[in-house]
Amino acid sequence: MPTKYAAELVLLAAIWGASFLFMRSTSAEFGPIMLITLRTGIAALVLLPWLILQQHTGLMFRHWRTITIIGLTNTAIPFCLFSYSTLYLGAGYASVLNATAPMFGALIGFYWLKDKLLPVAIVGLVIGFVGVLVLSLSRQHTEIATNWLPIMAALAATFLYGLAACYSKRYLQGVNALAIATGSQLVATLTLAPISLFFWPATMPGIESWWQVIILGVVCTAFAYILYFRLIANIGSAKAITVAYLVPVFGVLWGMIFLAEQLSLGMWIGAGLVLFGVALTSGLVNRYQTKPAV
Repeated sequence: MPTKYAAELVLLAAIWGASFLFMRSTSAEFGPIMLITLRTGIAALVLLPWLILQQHTGLMFRHWRTITIIGLTNTAIPFCLFSYSTLYLGAGYASVLNATAPMFGALIGFYWLKDKLLPVAIVGLVIGFVGVLVLSLSRQHTEIATNWLPIMAALAATFLYGLAACYSKRYLQGVNALAIATGSQLVATLTLAPISLFFWPATMPGIESWWQVIILGVVCTAFAYILYFRLIANIGSAKAITVAYLVPVFGVLWGMIFLAEQLSLGMWIGAGLVLFGVALTSGLVNRYQTKPAV
C-alpha cells in the first residue's frame, strides 16, 4: 500500500477512534438520542451538497427503501446504543467492543448469505467472544446494571452493523457508497428527530459540548465517510476495511490521554483476544501469511 494511503488509513482510524471520545464527553449532557440526532443531522447537511455535486441524488431516491433499512440498522439504532454504552464503559472500552462487528458480519453472512466460513474463522469467532467475556468479567467490581447492560447494548450495536453489512451486500451491491451514506444519515435524522423532542436536556449543554457535537458530525461522520470512500476507490474495500483493527487502538489512546481512562490487565487481555479473533474471522492473518508464488 502506498505511504499516502496508509497515512489516510491511520488518519481515518484516529478520527473514528475519537468519535468514542466525543460520545463519552457529550452523551451525559445531551442524552444518547438527542446527541445522535444532532450528529446525523449535521453529517447529512455536510454530505448532501457533496452528493448533489456528484449527481447521485437520483440514485439515493431510487433505492430509498433499502437505504432506509441501512439508515436504521447501520446508523440510527447502533449509534444510539453506543452513545448509551460509552456513558458507562468509557471510550476505549466501547471502541474495542466495536471491533466485534466483522465477527457478527461473518456469522450472519454464513447463515443468511451462505458465505463460506473457514475453520480458522470459526476459531476466530470463539476467541473473539471469549475476549468479550474476559472484558465483561474484568468489570465485575461494578454493579450488574452498570456492567452488563452497556456491554449488551454495544454488542447489539455491532450485531446490527454486521447485519447492515450483509444486507448491503445482498441488496445494494454496486450502488454508490456516498448515496448510501447520505441517505442513511438523512433517514436516521428524520427517524430520531421526533423521538428526540421527548429527550431534550433539562439543562442547556455548554458551548464546549456543542463544539464537540459539531466536530462529531462534521469530522467524525461526514468527513470520515468521504475519506473512507476515497480509500475504497484507491486501495479497494478489502484493504480499506482493515481500519476496523486500528480504531480501538486510537479509541483506547484518546481515552487514556484526554479522559484519564485506565484499562486493567484483564481488559488488555480481553481486548487482545477480541482483536486477534476478529483478525482470524475476517481472514486478515491468513491474508498476510499466504503470499502468491512468483
